[in-house]
Amino acid sequence: MIDPRKNIIKERLESIKRIVAVSGGKGGIGKSIISTLTALILKDDGKNVGLLDMDFTSPSTHIILGQEKLPFPKEEKGIIPLNIDGLSYLSIVSYTQDNPTPLRGEDITNAILELFAITRWGNLDYLILDLPPGIGDVLLELLVLTRKIEFLLVTTPSSLSWQTFIKVVRLLKEQNIPIIGALLNMVNSSTYGFEEKIISSGVRYLGKLDFYRDLERYIGKPDEIMDTAMVKELKDILEDVL
Repeated sequence: MIDPRKNIIKERLESIKRIVAVSGGKGGIGKSIISTLTALILKDDGKNVGLLDMDFTSPSTHIILGQEKLPFPKEEKGIIPLNIDGLSYLSIVSYTQDNPTPLRGEDITNAILELFAITRWGNLDYLILDLPPGIGDVLLELLVLTRKIEFLLVTTPSSLSWQTFIKVVRLLKEQNIPIIGALLNMVNSSTYGFEEKIISSGVRYLGKLDFYRDLERYIGKPDEIMDTAMVKELKDILEDVL
C-alpha cells in the first residue's frame, strides 16, 4: 500500500525553491555549524530560509542558535515552524526537550515522513537540512523521499573523515543526486593534499574554512558569530553556489 503521506510531501515541497542537505558522513566535522551558518547567511541576504535539524539522536542547531529550550510549534492544518529572528526553524527538540530519542529503522522512516508531511514551510527560497553522521536511515530515506535535494558536502583534512566522505560521494553519484560541492573544514597549516582528493573524486572543491580555536565562545550567540572571520570565509565560498 502506498503511504498517502508521500503525495502530501510533494505538495509541501512545491513551494520551496531549493532544498540543500549538509552532509559528509562522519560526526564532528562541523556539519551542524555549517548548516546553521549557511541558513543565517542566506537569511541575512534577504532570502526566505528554513532550517530543519534532522539529527534525531544528537540535535545541536538549536544550541548554536541560542535556543536551548524550544517551545512547541504552532499547529494550523499542520505544523508551523518556529520563527527565530526571521529564520523558519524546526527540530525534534521541541518535542523531546532533553530526553534521548533512540530511533532506528521504521521509527526513523515514520518520523521523516511525518515531519515532511505535516510541516507547513510556506514559500521558501532555501530549506537547509542538517543531516546526522553516517550513511544511515535518515540519508537513505531522504533519497527515496524526493529528488529535489542537493547536497553540500563537508570533510576535514583527516584520513578518517575522508573514508566516510568518499562513501557518501559514491552513494550520491550512484543515485544521480546533485552535489553542489565540498567544503574542507577545520584546516590548520596544511590541507595534506585533500583539495586534490576532493577534485579527483569528481566533486567541485568549494574552498576551505580555517580551524577557529575560539569558535566555542560564539556558540549560542548568533549575532556575534555572524561577525566572525569564519562567517566571512563561508560567505565568500557560498556566494557562487547558493
